[in-house]
Amino acid sequence: MNAKVAFIGFGEAGRAFARAGDAAFDLKTGDPADRAAKLADYDVGGVHGCETAREALDGAAAVLSLVTADQALVAAQDNAALLAPGALWLDMNSVAPGTKRAAAAAIEAAGGRYADVAVMAPVHPAGLAVPLLVAGPHAADAAAALAAIGFTKVEIAGPKVGDASAIKMIRSVMVKGIEALTGECILAANRAGVTEAVLASLDASSKVQGWRERADYNLDRMLAHGTRRAAEMEEVANTLAELGIDPVMTRGTIARQRELGALGVVPPEGLAAKLARIDGSATGQAA
Repeated sequence: MNAKVAFIGFGEAGRAFARAGDAAFDLKTGDPADRAAKLADYDVGGVHGCETAREALDGAAAVLSLVTADQALVAAQDNAALLAPGALWLDMNSVAPGTKRAAAAAIEAAGGRYADVAVMAPVHPAGLAVPLLVAGPHAADAAAALAAIGFTKVEIAGPKVGDASAIKMIRSVMVKGIEALTGECILAANRAGVTEAVLASLDASSKVQGWRERADYNLDRMLAHGTRRAAEMEEVANTLAELGIDPVMTRGTIARQRELGALGVVPPEGLAAKLARIDGSATGQAA
């Protein structure tokens, strides 16, 4: 891609993606005391470190926004007026769909073109081979721009801003939740001196399943036995507390098991039927 590419935010992700000749601005360069050192660090890879966002964005055809989550909307709002007409604002931040829609409104109102981009795996060691999902009315143009930059795994997730973000955010419920549950479980096992026994038991009970089958099975268990399991998990929470482990994740499990068990429905066959029954019961509608 010969057109100028700029980065707003130049942390781990920006450094993984930027190429020689790209421009970058990061709020960390706003402190005059260490600005020179930080800008020189950018230039090591041939990236032009800019003292201001205006300098970085001047004439840029594509802008990759890679700031911290709490600054994603602020970055769009603060920099929208600095964009060249029709420039693509590629919002690659991990934020909620509503946050991305608000950012899109700011960019579009100023004459830019906004794309919702979700980074679906760690940026290291993948670099430009990291999987990306793109969504919004400019998704096709954004996907082409990302491919021209060098990204090799770009897919269009949907026509609306928020479609890509929703996939990433909802997936994180499972991915990050499993990580947190693993930590809570293994820390307690270690303190109780039963780590190997717990791991062996988990290995013995694990089955190779696709996530549709696994989700169907898990909902079945919660609908049929959620109330009993919530009571059992109360004792699990007590066990963790006795070991000095705050049962943060376990308390959430108790609440979710109790919620589904309290619906008092016989689990129907199939994931779609279960979801329809749960949603109908939760809204007071007949399933």
